[in-house]
Amino acid sequence: MAMVLNMVEVYKTNVTRKIQAKRILDVLSEQFPMFSINFDLEDCDKILRVEGKNIPQEKIARLVIENGYQCNVLD
Repeated sequence: MAMVLNMVEVYKTNVTRKIQAKRILDVLSEQFPMFSINFDLEDCDKILRVEGKNIPQEKIARLVIENGYQCNVLD
């Protein structure tokens, strides 16, 4: 039986505060309930991590940007 592996996409943001992160997580979770999404604000790049299948990179970055923050896919 083949196992389908989840993808993990990592984004660099300028979100610095927990309240900002929670607001973004609420927006993203509403749009993408099938993904596991979290922030690592301790990381120097203020990482947004999204885990799931078929992650729409640009759509996620655009949503964060539309909410007033920088967001770039990290390679």
